[in-house]
Amino acid sequence: MTAVETAIDPIVLEVLWNRLLSVTNEQQAALMRTAFSTIVRESQDLACGVFDTRGNMIAQSETGTPGHINSMATGMRHFLAAYPSGALEPGDVLITNDPWMTAGQINDLTVATPIFRQTEGRGDEIVAYFANTCHAADIGGRLLSAEAREVYEEGLYIPIMKLFMRGERNEELFKVIRGNVRSPNEVEGDLYAQTSCNDVGGAHLLKFMDEFGLDSIDPLADAIIARSEGALRQAIAAVPDGVYESELWSDGFEGPIVLKAKVIVDGDSLTVDHAGSSPQSRYGINSVLNYTHAYTSFAVKAAISPEVPHNEGSFRPVHVLAPEGSVLNPRHPAPVAARHIIGHFLPLLIFKALAPAMPERLMAEGAGPSWNTVFRGRRANGEPWVFTLFQCGGTGARPNKDGLNNVGFPTGLAGVPAEMIENLTSLMMTRREIRPDSGGPGRYRGGLGQITSMRSVVDDHWTMSGMYDRTKYAAEGVLGGQPGGKGDFFLSTGERPNPKTQILLDPTTEATAVLPGGGGYFSPFERHPEKVLEDVVYGYVSLEAAERDYGVKVICSRRPDERISIPEHYRIDWDATRELREAAGG
Repeated sequence: MTAVETAIDPIVLEVLWNRLLSVTNEQQAALMRTAFSTIVRESQDLACGVFDTRGNMIAQSETGTPGHINSMATGMRHFLAAYPSGALEPGDVLITNDPWMTAGQINDLTVATPIFRQTEGRGDEIVAYFANTCHAADIGGRLLSAEAREVYEEGLYIPIMKLFMRGERNEELFKVIRGNVRSPNEVEGDLYAQTSCNDVGGAHLLKFMDEFGLDSIDPLADAIIARSEGALRQAIAAVPDGVYESELWSDGFEGPIVLKAKVIVDGDSLTVDHAGSSPQSRYGINSVLNYTHAYTSFAVKAAISPEVPHNEGSFRPVHVLAPEGSVLNPRHPAPVAARHIIGHFLPLLIFKALAPAMPERLMAEGAGPSWNTVFRGRRANGEPWVFTLFQCGGTGARPNKDGLNNVGFPTGLAGVPAEMIENLTSLMMTRREIRPDSGGPGRYRGGLGQITSMRSVVDDHWTMSGMYDRTKYAAEGVLGGQPGGKGDFFLSTGERPNPKTQILLDPTTEATAVLPGGGGYFSPFERHPEKVLEDVVYGYVSLEAAERDYGVKVICSRRPDERISIPEHYRIDWDATRELREAAGG
């Protein structure tokens, strides 16, 4: 028995824990450096993690979306059930994109690798698993959208099977994949990156085990998981026992969707029941239970104890329920391609429910779902291309700070530079700018959305498939804070198509996405006039909105053609709007 197996000193445990995190960060770095698609390389739509021999997630990399990380963590048990340790050999690599087992949509590919270590007298033994989940550039079927009526229409389904066998490619599977996708080189390249990064993580783990004389990482995993579980239970116990409820509305596809949450705090455990949420949709906005669990459990930890390490232990005190056949637990073969539209609302729903139990600690509602667009077209030489763009609106204001402009929450996705979009497609981004007045007014202002426009630079039709929400229901403010701006989507022809459909565009048509902003916190008449002036200077708040929403009249000796950093041309006329502020209680 090693020292780690008998009793782990807290200081030693901290050292080992941080070294384990560095291993997963090496895994992530290898993935992003070798990936072919901008989805993984730039937008970071991915998750990486290390698991013990029983399939418990011990650690995750520092980057990744909760929808990928948490669903990958709970989905690992399906890999182990399909391929127990005795059915695996060194060099084997497993893959699946089953939405109900992993990340909730066909485009998300999860790759898992058993890590073998040669043990004296026992030969090769599995000591851990590394896994990652990435959004593929394409998976066939319909162009990624919310329009499908069944999951079968949404692309190629890959059951849990071997991508590599004893280090050799599963040639038949690669043939099927390449024959079904629109971007075979990108998809295959990303699969190699996903496989290689697991190998990188495994190599660093074996080196780590040798350095510290570990025969197994399971005892270390037990210690890490137990500490995380204990810390989260302690944090839950500090929340007053009770039942806390909330509801939130999504635009839906054909009509509004209601999401409900009943949060039951009972001692050191917590249950979230989504009963009462809308029935599953006929269109692809449904969130499978695994994905619902992922964003719900993330929200609980983020609200109650964000500093607790993210692993199997942080899941155990949280129980998630959703009625079968609901939009948060659809029955197979429900369409699920745009499940993020519903899933990304869940943290906002949970924060809203817990707000009475945690006054002035949780942020206001934000834009919620990222605005995902899949573009398709041809270059001037006829070469086809497919490109996926992720965009984010504003986050909700916090009890002591403004919201963040165009930052992905709860996704964590990053943007892609306009130059890269234009280099990889036949499109031009003619506009990308912060959207003034979209942040909900408040003592602390909501984060702002953005406005982006795209058009073709070749004389050929092009296609876009939007997956947008919050065009009907604005992000709400908190304790007197005002709602953020709603989103919008329109064409230069004057049309406003359903923002969740695939549309074919003429070469001369320009498409504009107007992303929503976050809600404000506390009354806007409590915002300091100098902060309002600063917002006007930076173009976040218009002169008209400053007076209308904040009761502050900002007088400008000239309207500058561009934003300036020093407010030398502005002054505040405090007396002009004092009556307005006093009438509002400011």
